[in-house]
Amino acid sequence: MEVVHLNQKQLATRRGVSEVTLGRWRSEGIGPKFLKLRGRVIYRQVDIEAYKESCRTTSTKTVAAQVGAG
Repeated sequence: MEVVHLNQKQLATRRGVSEVTLGRWRSEGIGPKFLKLRGRVIYRQVDIEAYKESCRTTSTKTVAAQVGAG
């Protein structure tokens, strides 16, 4: 199975957020897992998908409970 990687610019474009937002997420420990190799930040597609799956919810009460607990 081929491992697909996206750089910061590619992920920002796909997700509709700025590269600055991705940087803030990394510094705050939120968002998808990432790799930093020789100063370059890359994201594995499998980690992006796992993060998206972890954000799934079925009700706004579930989200409010998670925010309140964190």
